Amino acid sequence: MRGNMKGLKLAEAYYKEIGEPWLEREFPEYKNRICAGLVGAGSECFGFDDEYSRDHDFGPSFCLWLAKEDYQIIGKKMAEGYKKLPKEFMGFPARTVFPHGDGRVGVLEIDSFYCSMIGQPDAPDTLMDWLFLPEPYLAMATNGKVFSDPYGRFSSIRKKLLDFYPEDIRVKKIAARAAGMAQSGQYNYGRCKKRGESVAAGLALGEFIRAAISMVYLLNRVYTPFYKWMHKGMEALPILPEIRSMLAELVVMPEKEEKIEEICSRVVQELRRQGLTDQTDTFLEYHANSIMDRIKDETIRSLPIMQG
Repeated sequence: MRGNMKGLKLAEAYYKEIGEPWLEREFPEYKNRICAGLVGAGSECFGFDDEYSRDHDFGPSFCLWLAKEDYQIIGKKMAEGYKKLPKEFMGFPARTVFPHGDGRVGVLEIDSFYCSMIGQPDAPDTLMDWLFLPEPYLAMATNGKVFSDPYGRFSSIRKKLLDFYPEDIRVKKIAARAAGMAQSGQYNYGRCKKRGESVAAGLALGEFIRAAISMVYLLNRVYTPFYKWMHKGMEALPILPEIRSMLAELVVMPEKEEKIEEICSRVVQELRRQGLTDQTDTFLEYHANSIMDRIKDETIRSLPIMQG
């Protein structure tokens, strides 16, 4: 039965066959107030887990989210019951948990869950709050799958986050990535290399790759995940899918400048297609100000280009 089943599929099957009947039996009066699913930290929540992922924080499990008022009444009892559910399921052994992975599954309180992800119990109210929320945490708060949510509170917050950044914030971040790609890849990488500063050149290349990947996610209106999964996650992005293989080529080729320029050229084409720049030069620094001009909010537009 085990085969290559992903953790998310395992979690859903475990909930449907074990968790849901248990909740209906033990907490019938709350069945319409419980949200079930698997969301948060861990490769299985992104669907990126493989055979190497199963040595930690993997196994039959799911999340149950309760409103604060319900958690105060039944949270402890439900958590105790959850711990007594069968540990093995469909041939999979009990979930193994590393110390830092404790608390990712089981009975959770909605507000506390979102606070642990994005530092607040609901989606941001202001543009500045949106600007400074790290993309990987937004990615974690919106990944995975909700199996059931008749109450709807958890999913209503999730939907607001999934609607992505307000457009002014998306554009601000795109301007910052354009400036970052130009500075690190098109300018500093070559200069560091000429000086024989191999470590500095490596750092510049790393900054370019990170900025380029983030740029592609922003152009796709998808949150960039944790660095380990940035490149892997590009497989599912429909806009500029070729950048993923181009970056894989970049890291192994001895002479990188031409590939850097090719990547930047593809990005410029997409920026123009989305109406974010009128410039035609492939040097992305020239596009940053043009992108900034598209920002409607005066406060956001007045921030330094690299901020965000």
